[in-house]
Amino acid sequence: MFGPDEITTDGFLGGRLTIAQPAAGYRAATDPVLLAAAVAAKPGQAVLELGCGAGVASLCLGWRVAGLALAGLEVQPAYAALARRNAEANGQDLEVFDGDLAAMPAALRSRTFDHVIANPPYFGAGSGTAARDPGRETAQREATPLGDWIDAGLRRLRPGGWLTLIQAAERLPGILAALGRRAGSVTVLPVAPRPGRAAGRVIVTARKGGRAPFRLMAPFVLHEGAAHLRDGDDYSGQARAVLREGAALPGLDTPAVNLSAGAWPASCADAV
Repeated sequence: MFGPDEITTDGFLGGRLTIAQPAAGYRAATDPVLLAAAVAAKPGQAVLELGCGAGVASLCLGWRVAGLALAGLEVQPAYAALARRNAEANGQDLEVFDGDLAAMPAALRSRTFDHVIANPPYFGAGSGTAARDPGRETAQREATPLGDWIDAGLRRLRPGGWLTLIQAAERLPGILAALGRRAGSVTVLPVAPRPGRAAGRVIVTARKGGRAPFRLMAPFVLHEGAAHLRDGDDYSGQARAVLREGAALPGLDTPAVNLSAGAWPASCADAV
């Protein structure tokens, strides 16, 4: 576990959340906040985060949408402990399971969810330079293939449930291939750093058993202007609303069925 001198306390959503993070390990930035903002969850629904780390995405979502049943799976026990600590500190209920998504705890495999969210490692095995901190390396470089993350997420979804991912833009073809015919109603939101710049991230939502047409949205632009010209952040108005005030991402508010209330037609079987 992390000692007191190995932890920093950081504000998210403009200080609405207070999050303990390792000073030298994996530190959450904008990506888990954007992930949370992309989830069209409704009060009373159940949400699972795969690879929850210190709990930032789940807790941002829980702050925006009250009454969710939040759960997380984390392979690194020290980060799982931080997620529990952060949930308690912010007055939220987050059930954190210790374990690997490739071999989920039996208690988690027996459950299904309305939403599964994930921010999988961006770097493939053997690519680039390894991080010096082992926790950061585990969080950023995949040991389990991206397709297995998607498979695990779909298996935990109820019929008609939603999978939401944030990933490096270059990995979009692999995401779409892994979704295959098991999930449809796919929406891709490119996330660009500045106007006119190529997207570095994509947010992908897909519905288990969905049949709506594919949607490719206009890029969500994080920063104003062509370059950073002054001290302080230069977020666009929309980005500031999401990152500082906890707003939902515009355009990703697809109506969600409250599956926990039994609204999904009984004839739609879980084929995964």
